[in-house]
Amino acid sequence: MFLELSMDTLAMYHTMRFVALMKQALTVLIGVCCTWVYAIAQGTSNLPPLGGQPAVPFMLIGPDSRANGMGDANTGMAEDLHAIHWNPSGLAFQYDRQISLAFSRWLPQFNADLYYARGAYGQYVPALQSTVAVDFLLFNLGQFIRTDIQGRELGRFNSFEFAISAAIATQITDDIGIGGAVKYIQSNLGATTDNVGGGVGQTAALDISAMWKPLKFKVADLDLGDRFSLGVNLKNMGPAITYNQFADPLPVQARIGMAATLVRDEFNELNAVFDYAKQLVQRDSTIEGGFVQAIPAVFTAWGTREFEIAGGVEYWYDKTVALRGGYYFEPPRVRDAIRNYFTVGVGVRFDIVQGDFSYIIPVQVNNPLANTLRFSLIVNFRDGKQLLGIKTNTQQR
Repeated sequence: MFLELSMDTLAMYHTMRFVALMKQALTVLIGVCCTWVYAIAQGTSNLPPLGGQPAVPFMLIGPDSRANGMGDANTGMAEDLHAIHWNPSGLAFQYDRQISLAFSRWLPQFNADLYYARGAYGQYVPALQSTVAVDFLLFNLGQFIRTDIQGRELGRFNSFEFAISAAIATQITDDIGIGGAVKYIQSNLGATTDNVGGGVGQTAALDISAMWKPLKFKVADLDLGDRFSLGVNLKNMGPAITYNQFADPLPVQARIGMAATLVRDEFNELNAVFDYAKQLVQRDSTIEGGFVQAIPAVFTAWGTREFEIAGGVEYWYDKTVALRGGYYFEPPRVRDAIRNYFTVGVGVRFDIVQGDFSYIIPVQVNNPLANTLRFSLIVNFRDGKQLLGIKTNTQQR
């Protein structure tokens, strides 16, 4: 009895100490961010140079409302099928068949019929000893009117962009996974004409990623074994996309993220995530096209201004209902143009189906992202043991 009481007291002590340390770390992080935002408010003259606006920015939109509810941070967690976007190597630790769907009206303030829809499928393949997944994303930009130089209407056309991705990931050790994805991207921004290519551009891209999920890991007196993960992803590397004679670079991005389970017991689970993302696009007016090529920019574009910081928390009760909150920040491209916002979200899990909702709360007034409601659905068939060849109790009978 005394031993049990002592162990419970010791566990409670470590939990309280861990929470206290997390509060201190969050206080420091918030202080740094507030100092940085204050410096920005004084003007942009001391900020690093702009790297330039890439094409097909829809490739950076987070697909799932679970991550959206945590401030658009998921590189270090990536524990479901949506890892194909955030960090393909996260698939290496997944063995169940999964299907996911996502939908959201985009920039609803404009009433411009913008939306994106996404669907994905993934499963473990024993012959490859890897998990594979495919993903399709459609970004609808609405209907446009084509006119001549006198302004006379020549017809109407629908503008849209889409991407098809295929990913594969495998574990190289018990706690390290690697993965990659290849993508075909097509952008239909204008009506097809007799000009070569018309208003349609197309290209291919590549993601390379890795994830570490240590089974044994301690920080001071804190045991984070099987409760911490670290992920990195270099995404959208590929040749520029060309419309007629004009070419724009892809939104190449380097992401690093961490995730930790702060509380885990029979009924409660509290997770925290943090992401840092750096856009690796660099303007250079002295070369043809005005931009550094994708591969060299991976090494030279770190001094530009465009980056993102995101973080959030997620609380699950009885593995059935989830509450989420987060914050997203990026520096301004022009004075006072800061895209930062809070996010909130909820999730409900019933048997093999999980539905997630998220909502954006901008810091600025009249922000076009205001009132953005996102929805995603994921079906996990929980048949990983069968795919791995492990007999279940039902099969044995």
